[in-house]
Amino acid sequence: MSEVTLIGIDLAKRVFQLHGAHQDGSVAFRKKLSRGQFLAFVAQQPKCLIAMEACATAHGWGREFEKLGHDVRLIPPIYVKPFVKRQKNDVADAEAIVEAALRPTMRFVAVKTEDQQARAMLFRTRQMFVGQRTQMINALRGHLAEHGLVAARGPAHIKTLANAIADTDTTLLTEVRELARMYLEQIEGLNARVAELDAKMRCAAKKADSIRRAQTMPGVGPFTALAIETFAPDLATFKRDRDFAAWLGLVPKQHSTGGKARLGKTSKMGQRDIRTLLVSGAMAVLQAVERFDTPNNGWLKRLLTRKPRMVAAIALANKMARGLWAMMTKQEDYRHPAAAMA
Repeated sequence: MSEVTLIGIDLAKRVFQLHGAHQDGSVAFRKKLSRGQFLAFVAQQPKCLIAMEACATAHGWGREFEKLGHDVRLIPPIYVKPFVKRQKNDVADAEAIVEAALRPTMRFVAVKTEDQQARAMLFRTRQMFVGQRTQMINALRGHLAEHGLVAARGPAHIKTLANAIADTDTTLLTEVRELARMYLEQIEGLNARVAELDAKMRCAAKKADSIRRAQTMPGVGPFTALAIETFAPDLATFKRDRDFAAWLGLVPKQHSTGGKARLGKTSKMGQRDIRTLLVSGAMAVLQAVERFDTPNNGWLKRLLTRKPRMVAAIALANKMARGLWAMMTKQEDYRHPAAAMA
């Protein structure tokens, strides 16, 4: 009973609050440590379970603690909040983390590897540059619309504005032309950066066999397959395909009681990057079905006659997620249902 078996840590930038507990959950110690003292103190503790919220820097600290021989568990912050007693402070947060970690049915987040976090940074950086490019294009369109130059939305139509700016016959002030050229230079620079990141992502998508396997499914491209490899844990950790679809937020939100099921809109309570890419891929599949009348897609055709396209896309994305779980856990490539029955 004298040894600590569980340590809950409330992470911060410079000051860390620790709550040590014995096997029965009783308090062993409460400590506040600076950043310089933190790792050395944890290294002195006997091998035990360390619990933290799955927040910023948690994965990096988790890898360091695993090197020291500790067992690391990361808990979603929303699951820790119910265990905070009365007022919120660092001491109460650390104790709540311990209480949550002691629950036998608690769900944990897998510690990400450095490669996974590097690929996540690649995704986030590209997303940031695409957002900045959209912001620049919209700003340029708005400014030039005040001077009578109107172009459709989207990067594909920026050339229309560029040609109008270069045309000396247009009645634009010299100052307006100079500022507009600054916008165009920034947009061109962002285009180059996005293209460079796209090439890196395609190169990374060729390295793993699981990424190649995922791309055999219609609607799943290299970006979607790489996102699953980057943001999702090992799919074998999910007991069934429905659990993976629910983890992505592709299931209806429930408000059921008294034995009566009440299902609402799509929950969106999951991994946003993978969910967005799966829905985009599903929309591409639906467009192909409508445009080319592809065979062996009777389910989709019937669904499109009864439901709006976005609802059908969500349903197809759910089905794609469940199929990806089966492919990854069984180590098999995609087989079309019609071909599998033949």
